[in-house]
Amino acid sequence: MTPQEYCYDYLVGAENRMVYFPVTNYVHGDLEVVRELIEDPHTILGLSDGGAHCGVICDASLNTSMLQHWVRDRSRGPRLGLEFVVRRMTSSTADFYGFTDRGRLQVGKKADVNVIDFDGLNLHSPKMIFDLPAGGHRLVQSVDGYDMTICSGTPIFEKGVDTGARPGKLVRSTA
Repeated sequence: MTPQEYCYDYLVGAENRMVYFPVTNYVHGDLEVVRELIEDPHTILGLSDGGAHCGVICDASLNTSMLQHWVRDRSRGPRLGLEFVVRRMTSSTADFYGFTDRGRLQVGKKADVNVIDFDGLNLHSPKMIFDLPAGGHRLVQSVDGYDMTICSGTPIFEKGVDTGARPGKLVRSTA
């Protein structure tokens, strides 16, 4: 069977199946180059194209992937420390963009917090949904393990369910 035939059979074998085709960062058959980037102090974690490619990529899973794969589950290569990864996703990023009022749990700073069931973290496979105007599509990815998300002291998600609270606001970097 050719690779093309295998992929075709796989894709039509069940609903919501996709083929992962890494274009970069996997040229040596492992993720060592990615680990090196994550550990480099000049790398800022995060990715967003403002939704321009939401039918092709699903980058909202970055934080969960960092915790699930790099901290908890990695078996081919060294794992990263929990404190290191949390710092890279919070204060390192906030500092880079000039958000001096956030990124740390300190008196007087904005306290947006995720309460996480670390052992229960589970990132599900992406699914294509068609809920954009004119029948447009986007990839979404559900996750388990977030017990609560708190914004400005107000729970906005509890056990993955939206509370309807909207205490957040648009912020702009001063950097």
